[in-house]
Amino acid sequence: MRKFIYLCSHLCVQVPLLPIAVLTVIPLAVCPSWRPWGAADIPILGNPGVGQWIVIIVVAYTIIDTVRGMIDDLRHGRVGVDLLAVVAIAATVAVQEYWASWAVVLMISSGEAIEEYAQSKAESSLTALMTAAPQTAHVVRRPGVGVAGVNTGDGSDGSSDDRGDGFRKVAALPSSAASGSSDAATSHYDTVAVESVTPGDVLIVLPGETVPVDGELLSGSATLDLSNINGEPVPREVFAGARVMSGAVNGSTTLTMRATEAARDSQYQRILALVAAARDSRPAVVKTADVLAVPFTVLALAIAAVAWLVSGVPTRFAQVLVLATPCPLLIAAPVAYVAGTGRLAKSGILIKTQDVLENLGRVTHVFFDKTGTLTVKQPQVTRVEMLPGAGTHLNEDHVLMMAGVVETYSVHILAKGIAKAGTEALSRLHRRFEEGQRLCPQPDADWPGHGRDYPVVKHIDEDAGKGISGEVNGHKVRVGRLSFAASSEDGFLPVERIVPGRATTDGDRQSGKQGEGRLADEIRTRFGMLAPDEMASYVSVDGHLIARIVLRDVPRANAKSALASLRGLGVAKLSMLTGDKRSSAAIIASEVGIDDVQSELFPEGKVVAVKNATEDAHQNQPAWDKVVQRVVGESMTRQVTMMVGDGVNDAPVLAAADIGMAMTDGTSTAASESAQVVILNDDIAAVPRAIAIARRTKRVMLQAVLAGLALALIGMVAAAFNLIPVVVGAFLQEAIDVVSILWALTALLDRD
Repeated sequence: MRKFIYLCSHLCVQVPLLPIAVLTVIPLAVCPSWRPWGAADIPILGNPGVGQWIVIIVVAYTIIDTVRGMIDDLRHGRVGVDLLAVVAIAATVAVQEYWASWAVVLMISSGEAIEEYAQSKAESSLTALMTAAPQTAHVVRRPGVGVAGVNTGDGSDGSSDDRGDGFRKVAALPSSAASGSSDAATSHYDTVAVESVTPGDVLIVLPGETVPVDGELLSGSATLDLSNINGEPVPREVFAGARVMSGAVNGSTTLTMRATEAARDSQYQRILALVAAARDSRPAVVKTADVLAVPFTVLALAIAAVAWLVSGVPTRFAQVLVLATPCPLLIAAPVAYVAGTGRLAKSGILIKTQDVLENLGRVTHVFFDKTGTLTVKQPQVTRVEMLPGAGTHLNEDHVLMMAGVVETYSVHILAKGIAKAGTEALSRLHRRFEEGQRLCPQPDADWPGHGRDYPVVKHIDEDAGKGISGEVNGHKVRVGRLSFAASSEDGFLPVERIVPGRATTDGDRQSGKQGEGRLADEIRTRFGMLAPDEMASYVSVDGHLIARIVLRDVPRANAKSALASLRGLGVAKLSMLTGDKRSSAAIIASEVGIDDVQSELFPEGKVVAVKNATEDAHQNQPAWDKVVQRVVGESMTRQVTMMVGDGVNDAPVLAAADIGMAMTDGTSTAASESAQVVILNDDIAAVPRAIAIARRTKRVMLQAVLAGLALALIGMVAAAFNLIPVVVGAFLQEAIDVVSILWALTALLDRD
């Protein structure tokens, strides 16, 4: 309620005509004919009462304000419905139809309020992005770590280091400081505003935090979630010396980095700049009412003028113009728009600007982000591969179930997918148990799944970045990297336990890490090669490596059918824009039915791709359309591009496209703030449905407007021949309005 009151007060301040028009109805209804001054005769107006004079004053103010706007539009080469509005108001006053005058004023002020609301929403569209941007940074302040301008404790400012870049001094710290684990180094830092970070500063980024500025990794390794930057679904492991970009989310270990860029020059800030620039450059979109207003206005004035000249009666002019009141344009079109908007909202689709309905039906090229848009984003288990010759009584469901209950306690990105698959596997095991199936010998009845109870889990221990271990019904389970799952207590791969038939040799023991690497390669060969878009977690039970769980970012279940529906609607081209690797992107594209794939793109690359496609689509503009564009300010045949995305990395291209459509689960994100259309139910099937609804809404809108204008035109011709008196014409115009509005309301019907 408070938010509603604030919105109303804001609109009243920005559009003062709106509250004035609303309040004007009181004197018009209560004392329309009260004339305390007695009899008077004013040319044209006659002797209006107090309530009528108030309407006249409001009308005069509206005309002055509208004419001022018309002059500004004409200077910019635009001709719209404003001229018709002025003619309508003047005509209704001239024939003393004050209620009609008040209604037109109310419609004009309401329209201005709606436009003001849309404008304010557009100006605040970067709020979510700015909020999500890193605000602080942890700068290391301790002796031994040199940063520009910071006292190191030895009387210098850090610039006296051998190299002057912080590497030598970081290397002098305890090894744990460089690795990012919890130690003294990471406990000695100052949290400062990200704007105060300068190149050369040594920073730490805590687990789960966003990297504040671009920099260079000093830690031995780190796991970074780059989905905010390039849409890559799988975290990337980087090593010392690698570039670290702002906007990336750190994994489960603390990392140490050296800033190479100030905040304003870092990747995340460039994303913000791209969003702002793209939004500012978005072209104006033609409105149907504006296009139809031009010929209708000219025709109405011509009929009225001819009727006046031929008859010699000035009232004939007003007689015609009262029927030229553009209510089909001013009312029917918005009604159809609101009806279409309501249908979109019912389908979980929110549109922010009115021009979306004008353009959605003209979409000919749709760009899709991959991760989180065409795919489910969270890697899912696709299969379990048992190690050949492992010699275990367990099957795939047992492996999944035990790995799942352990991964429930993990924060790793793959943990959720394994935990979900484990829950499903446990359900299957319970069903088999109820059906009398025993997949393990009776002595092994303590294996999880051989009963109705949930497994007992103990001694959970996660080695961040490597894996997680625990006990499940007394059995030791390790899940994670191959080196972790197959390692013994001393940290080496026990060859005799993981490669059946092979014993540990002296060469294996003496070769150390090299031998371990050869062994790991041999194990992977036994499992088989992974596809480019697949990743794996290895599982060992009681010290024996037994299986590999394979995961991948799978397409949404209805992605292929949704894209097929788009083609059925006549969308000529479908493309994928992704920051992911070419091989992974190509697999997803082939599964959903997309031929055009552009991969390994940063946000600026996506913007360029959409802009190039838009320019290419505009090259073959017909000559007649160039004339229309010069008159109304916009092409009628322009092909419309649409981008569908979901992440921060998609925000710039969503703003740059003719239509940006964000997919969310109902929460506010950077993508939803930058887009014109927001899918609230995270359903890709809403994309073709939005286009279908918009097309029908546009069709109904045109039918309602054209029907109303046609009836008005017939009435004007009849009035020109004095077949319709002024008063009758006013009532007839209202009847025409009712017909147009009722037809516009058919946009509510679900017929697509």
